[in-house]
Amino acid sequence: MSNQQANTSPTQSSAPEMTVIGTDTRIKGEMFFEKSAKILGGFEGKITAQGEVQISKGANCNAAIEAQSVIVDGQVTGPIIAHGQLTLTANAQVQGDLTAGTLVVAQGASFVGHCNVGPAAQELLGNNQSTSNSIPAASQELKNNLSTKVDLTPPWATQQAPQTQSA
Repeated sequence: MSNQQANTSPTQSSAPEMTVIGTDTRIKGEMFFEKSAKILGGFEGKITAQGEVQISKGANCNAAIEAQSVIVDGQVTGPIIAHGQLTLTANAQVQGDLTAGTLVVAQGASFVGHCNVGPAAQELLGNNQSTSNSIPAASQELKNNLSTKVDLTPPWATQQAPQTQSA
């Protein structure tokens, strides 16, 4: 058996390819991944992936995230779109709107925002076989639909501050 293990090359591995952004790395901008990504450090901007995006414990993302599946175990501030499954672990701290085919939330997760989940969210994303490879187009369609149908202004932002009288 040890001969078989020695002859196995990394390209024969069944594990999916994944790009890892290390704990000592801070990136600002846009990242696109043809496969999957794991964020251990910090990121600010936009992340788009054809596969899975993992935001690890200790990671801090101020970003819009769109992928086939997303697992949050760290902090995310910004909208998350998962065409498949979105998972918020017990360590997850998310502030932003969520859209997903399915949503798994562990006890202890923190989430502040609006949520669209299930078949209606899939239709909103246009998530069928012909559009599953056009993630950015689906994101724009979602943004257009949401901006015309839902007022996302928090209640406290619409209250006017008391006026002061000057002498």
